[in-house]
Amino acid sequence: MTTAAVSLRDEVTDFLFEEAERADAGDYDGWLALWDETCTYWVPCNVDDYDPRTHVSIIYDDRARLEERCFRLTTGGAHSQEPKSKVCRVVGNVRVRAPEDDEGFVEAEARVVMVELRLGHKSVYAARVHYTLRRTEDGFRLRHKKVMLLDADEPLGNMTFLI
Repeated sequence: MTTAAVSLRDEVTDFLFEEAERADAGDYDGWLALWDETCTYWVPCNVDDYDPRTHVSIIYDDRARLEERCFRLTTGGAHSQEPKSKVCRVVGNVRVRAPEDDEGFVEAEARVVMVELRLGHKSVYAARVHYTLRRTEDGFRLRHKKVMLLDADEPLGNMTFLI
């Protein structure tokens, strides 16, 4: 790998760690600030690749829906999060799949393992995650996040928290 490729991978990795930390900490305003104005947050259901506009998804949010999701989690409007889930995730195997283009976009992938604890019950989620990032003056912003859960074709419990 070239020095530039290693540097870009390190920048992307640091950004993905920051995004995970804010989600785990329940810093919804900080987490939302990492997203671009035009964005999608997608968790497919059953299969990983289909048109989410014509098929059911676990989550398929644009910026307005992300803001609504964070508002509910912040203000107590997410009744299924009373009491709130405790979440801890590990992000690893970060790969830059497409180097930064002329418009500042970078394609990356990672593996995520997350443990949620709520009401004495532990749930473990594993996923392959695809990210499209856009470089801004203030650093990277998430343009697209696609979370491909290992068990997306199995019955899942309450997933009101941020994946």
